[in-house]
Amino acid sequence: MKISWYLKTDQNTYQGEVEAQEKTEIAVNLSHETIASCVCRVNFPLQTSEKIFVNGFQSWTYCPEHDPHDLDRSMQGVPSFVIRKYGLDKSGDEAFTHYGHKRGIFTGYSWAYFRLNNIYHLFGSLDEDPGYTRFIYDANKQVLTMERDVSDVTMDGRYHVLDLFQASGSEKEVFDGWFKELGITSRAAAKLYGYSSWYNRYQDINADAIQDDLAGCSTILKQGDLFQIDDGWEPYVGDWLEADQNKFPGGMKDQADRIHKDGYLAGLWLAPYVAETKSSLYQNHPDWFLQEDGHPLSAGSNWSGYYALDFDNQEVRAYLKQVFDRIFNEWGFDLVKLDFLFAVAMKPTANETRAARMHRAMIYLRSLCKDHLILGCGVPLFPAFGLVDYCRIGPDMSLSWDDVWYMKPLHKERISSAHTIINTVVRHGIDGRAWRNDPDVFLLRKDNIKMNEKQKMDLARINAIYGGVFLTSDNPSSYTPEMQQQYQQLRQLSEAKIISLATGKDEITANLLVDGSPTVMKVSLKGR
Repeated sequence: MKISWYLKTDQNTYQGEVEAQEKTEIAVNLSHETIASCVCRVNFPLQTSEKIFVNGFQSWTYCPEHDPHDLDRSMQGVPSFVIRKYGLDKSGDEAFTHYGHKRGIFTGYSWAYFRLNNIYHLFGSLDEDPGYTRFIYDANKQVLTMERDVSDVTMDGRYHVLDLFQASGSEKEVFDGWFKELGITSRAAAKLYGYSSWYNRYQDINADAIQDDLAGCSTILKQGDLFQIDDGWEPYVGDWLEADQNKFPGGMKDQADRIHKDGYLAGLWLAPYVAETKSSLYQNHPDWFLQEDGHPLSAGSNWSGYYALDFDNQEVRAYLKQVFDRIFNEWGFDLVKLDFLFAVAMKPTANETRAARMHRAMIYLRSLCKDHLILGCGVPLFPAFGLVDYCRIGPDMSLSWDDVWYMKPLHKERISSAHTIINTVVRHGIDGRAWRNDPDVFLLRKDNIKMNEKQKMDLARINAIYGGVFLTSDNPSSYTPEMQQQYQQLRQLSEAKIISLATGKDEITANLLVDGSPTVMKVSLKGR
């Protein structure tokens, strides 16, 4: 298999052809040259029944396995004024990646695999700092293109056109091989069990509601499990130094103390690299934000609209240091869920790619959190490998199976239980290697939910079998004895030893040892 490569700068054109190895490195020496394009190609024919996977841009990006003639759906047909108004192209890759909108063409980032039954052929980047490796597979021409996301960035010195690992074998063999070459191991080994406040109460939380749910958790959780307070505790997104006094008059140390008294790890949500329009941070420090055309860089329309902080600004760094010092050392939280992280690296600089900036921003967060636990979310995955303990690997689940009808034509990062269950399966290879995968929560309750019983149980079983995080957003005080038993059975399933997993078109077959007993379980991917 030969890889042809082409690098064009403002001064020179470089090109060549090399024989693909298990580990292939292509590099050239540049002298203050601005890159226009960097592309590698390899012929890669498929069998008719072979599945195609290209990893989505970030945590929330839906990225299913494809048949060769599928359509890789993007936002084609969505009116541009709708995209602009709601910032639909901000959190994904639609703003900087051209989708061909043709059947048989699939685009993703950092790794791709081709699966025939249970045999995988994996292509994985070994270094993204020179630019995200964008994998584009054209099933019509049977050509795999690997291009760097590096346009208009000036480089000096040795520049890596491609750093690639490729291998064939079982899922375990190819992902073990890739991470061995990366030199990355998971910081967390054990699964994380517990509760999150988000998918029941959302931002409508207060001290009484949190304490009600905390009391209910005594019926299902164990000592050392996680109790996580999600979005809604802060006055506005970006203002992290104090709690909303109307909701939490006793402050957040009081909440952490109460959680610890019940024997749980205390978790807290925040989005450290963004601030919303109504926040004091945004109102008082507009110069702390990344700029675009002389204005703070908009990162999306959530809350009152939100903007991306410039983490290279020393005042921003001083603020973030104060925030994390307060959360860990004054309030006493054990884990932070860090969300909307993509915003810090939405654009490249003159001398730094988006991927390198994202990687550097993750290293910085790790330094602030020291040995405390991080659950990453809303982040491009490769730059976070080995730097967070747990990480979301799918979009937010929805209270219905696939959200409301008018959301379905929109971006790949939209909320959807149907989508997140697929991502949990196809991104399984990085679980226990990059971190422990967070598939998002499952729900057993009967109120404030639109999924039927089968859909709820399929979601819960997939989370149990494939996930490294097993959280619910139910108030367990509402559980009947039957629901408490369901929870304990699911928890036992999550502790099972996996013998083998087989992925079919619409169904997963898992061979497990559950409490020492061989068990075969089939779980639908369609939720019907």
